[in-house]
Amino acid sequence: MAQVSLGSGSSKANEFTVVSSKANARLFFDEHDFEVVKKVADLFSNDVRMITGKAIQVGTTKDKLASNSIIVGTLGHNELINKLVAKNKLDVSSLKNRWESYLIEIVCNPLPGVGKALVVVGSDRRGTAYGLFSISEAMGISPWYWWADAPVVKRQELSLKVDRIIAKEPTVKYRGIFINDEDWGLLRWAKRTFEKERGNIGPKTYAKVCELLLRLKANYLCPAMHEASTAFNKISENKLVADSFAIVMGSVHCEPLLFNNASEWDKKTMGEWDYVNNKATLNKVLRQRVTENSPFENVYTLALRGLHDKAMGGSNNMKERVKMLGAALRDQRQLLVDVIKRPADEIPQAFTPYKEVLDVYSAGLDLPEDVTIIWPDDNYGYMKRLSSPREQKRSGRAGVYYHVSYLGKPHDYLWMSTTPPALMYEELRKAYDTTADRIWLLNVGDIKSCEFSMNLFLAMAYDIDSFNYDNISLYQARWLSNMFGDKYYDDFVEITNTFYHQSFSRKPEFMGWGYQWSTNRHGKERNTDTDFSFANYQEADLRLAAYDRIGTKVERILNELPEEQKAGFYQLLYYPVKGCELLNKMVLNGQKNRWYALQQRSAANELKNQVKVYSDSLQTITEEYNSLLGGKWNHIMTTRQGFAASYFELPKLETVSLPDAPSLGIWVEGEDVLKGKSSFYMLPAFNTYLRQSHFFDVFNKGKGKLNWNIKVSETWIQVNKDKGSTAIEDRIWVSIDWTKVPVGDRVSGVIEVVVDGMKQEKIYVSVFNPTSPSLTEIDTLFVEHNGYVSISAADYHRKVENDVIKIMTIPNLGFENAAVQLGNPIAPMQRTGSSIVPRVEYDFYTFEQGAVDVYTYVLPTFTLSADKDYAGHEATNIETRYGVCIDDGPVMNPSTSSFEYAQIWYESVLKNCRINKTTLHINKPGKHTVKVLCGDAGTVLQKIVLDFGGMKRSYLGPRPTKLK
Repeated sequence: MAQVSLGSGSSKANEFTVVSSKANARLFFDEHDFEVVKKVADLFSNDVRMITGKAIQVGTTKDKLASNSIIVGTLGHNELINKLVAKNKLDVSSLKNRWESYLIEIVCNPLPGVGKALVVVGSDRRGTAYGLFSISEAMGISPWYWWADAPVVKRQELSLKVDRIIAKEPTVKYRGIFINDEDWGLLRWAKRTFEKERGNIGPKTYAKVCELLLRLKANYLCPAMHEASTAFNKISENKLVADSFAIVMGSVHCEPLLFNNASEWDKKTMGEWDYVNNKATLNKVLRQRVTENSPFENVYTLALRGLHDKAMGGSNNMKERVKMLGAALRDQRQLLVDVIKRPADEIPQAFTPYKEVLDVYSAGLDLPEDVTIIWPDDNYGYMKRLSSPREQKRSGRAGVYYHVSYLGKPHDYLWMSTTPPALMYEELRKAYDTTADRIWLLNVGDIKSCEFSMNLFLAMAYDIDSFNYDNISLYQARWLSNMFGDKYYDDFVEITNTFYHQSFSRKPEFMGWGYQWSTNRHGKERNTDTDFSFANYQEADLRLAAYDRIGTKVERILNELPEEQKAGFYQLLYYPVKGCELLNKMVLNGQKNRWYALQQRSAANELKNQVKVYSDSLQTITEEYNSLLGGKWNHIMTTRQGFAASYFELPKLETVSLPDAPSLGIWVEGEDVLKGKSSFYMLPAFNTYLRQSHFFDVFNKGKGKLNWNIKVSETWIQVNKDKGSTAIEDRIWVSIDWTKVPVGDRVSGVIEVVVDGMKQEKIYVSVFNPTSPSLTEIDTLFVEHNGYVSISAADYHRKVENDVIKIMTIPNLGFENAAVQLGNPIAPMQRTGSSIVPRVEYDFYTFEQGAVDVYTYVLPTFTLSADKDYAGHEATNIETRYGVCIDDGPVMNPSTSSFEYAQIWYESVLKNCRINKTTLHINKPGKHTVKVLCGDAGTVLQKIVLDFGGMKRSYLGPRPTKLK
């Protein structure tokens, strides 16, 4: 679509000079055009000034035209454009009856005295704005130039290369954001920094929000609604500001007809918010709101929930609740007709069945078919349900209400936006494909830290077909490269990929590992150890290393960037990465400190000091954020968000009292139970098929230095250090010389750690090096290792598809950073018992027989709808299902879904994974195949683990055991 780019300054017909040493272009609009056209014209002139230092003059169509003229107008509302059309110098026929489309074209010698005209025509008022702002973006002005201080490349001269553009209509009609949970960021910033004169979020703040939306080709805003903020409609200028930017106003699921009941309902003068007993007052208040706002462009929410997003009051009898909600919605709909004086189906209306309202809707609520149903996610990024085949025929179609920020059970995530782009695309694409093309609304919290998520969401809403699984995860790297330079593109790919991979398995806000509001007595989160294991599969160490790696990269890039780019980079990448790095280091090393204290390691005291440094550094970079650009963003950023979270607090730390003399301690990999399990040390078994290294720690339990050396019983046992002098701890890596080790199933050896030639500890080494099968025989198979087989979903050996089910790999999603989707989610359900059912197959080799526990790791997706055309014999619409079997054995059918707020849902959304255990049987050792079969299309598989009794406790499960 984009055919505007920076030009070379030539006189070619498709080049247009905006600023040169000889003369500058001038911009002209019709004074009878919409207010937004005048506003955008002035903003465009300022954009040119930011680039060149020279603002081009802005005039009206009555003024004398320039040799290089930019003519901007809405179809039918600009006399100069009308003249060009009448003279057949401009063809605008393709714009007629289109929504938010625009045309950009250079016309040579269009009018007397004009050599070239750069003409921007919008099919409507927003189309005109989008067209002119698209030129701003091509010139180098990011939509985030103000909100994220995206850098602007300076140029002395400015010219454009323009080929005729006719922008297609947006894929979603209304596209916008909901500002929410603003108490800790946006409100404090507006009150204390940006809009002090108002002492709250007001027209000055909303003007910046609306400009950002317009630059992002969005058109819809649901304003902040917490009690701490002044309600949008209490300040009359707010409506005028929004309309001057052509932004359509709406309200969220709990605010009927644009009325904010959290702060506008006054119990003292209005009584109870009670439709059954106080209906007249409710309807009177709502009528007044519609009367005040109807001169402007709105989408009206039909709703009835409790005050401030609480559950709807009234009878607990579902039939009564259906009756009450239905009556309330009918009243609201009639009220709109009475005030606006238009047929109901010509007034944009939306209904969001959020939380308990979905149950009421599903129980039989009669909703007029022209009302748009806005389907909500479960607040954690998974769509709870979408339009059924019957609902897809509704004239009002559907929309989505999606979260990248949330306050509520089981845990808030308000600090950092970490929803993976691939997950957003997976969920939103299936929504769009089931008629959710009318309204897309994103809960962006208080905007800051959600910049990229907001940009991506609105870009998908504008043109979802430009995205796919191959490019979605590269979008942020390209976005950042456009601002900070292509030379960092590869760095940005690695940084963003790693950032989302780590936060996918656990968001930073969830690292305290507590639940919020779990009881009335203990509403606040109580931090505990995480489930990331330092003992098994190196998962905690690998997580810390990943954060350390990308933290070092963003530090380097920040130092390399020119001064004018640093503030933007700090906000958009440095702070999110460093913030998550420091928080994870604080929490995990706090856990490690407590664990070390149990072992009496002297390193515990060292770790205690490090954790305090991480905590202090986290607060320091947050303060630096707020002090950027002379305090422009002062009070916008804090780690302490929410009412009941404590993940950001300094962890409980232990101090070890050390004896004066050094004392030897040994800990071996996999030794997660320290007492009562074993009286000797043994490393995990070494396996000839994987040939991994394992480690043990030599640590000091006293003061001074511990002098030690290592003796091995066999020459094939290799250690990376054979002696040392340890004040704190040393990690010793052990590997096997496979050219020397004897062949056999039970090869063993001993490592001795000797201190000062006297005290010694023995570590037993076990090697599995059988004669059969050979490495060649099981090449590319997953192989049993230490009693388990671990399989990455995207690394399948075969896939079986049919005409409707295609197997898709989703890069950069899941515990193993690549997942598999079993068919398009809107495809028909498949019968898992069929021998030809679509599936993925994984070949593995085991040395066991008998029972095996098969763990499948899947995305916790919900059923597409509970009203499918056909459930099937002995099947259900209540839960999703997919099949699992080994070889041609019996098929078991686990589910990806759960009821919201059930325990399994709590656990699944916090780790972005539903883990299902299925016990199957293997008849003999050797090569076998585990199959995951398509039941409900769209199931997303992350990994598989087969446990023969050796799998150890961990959070992510063991890493893949494929022969390489």
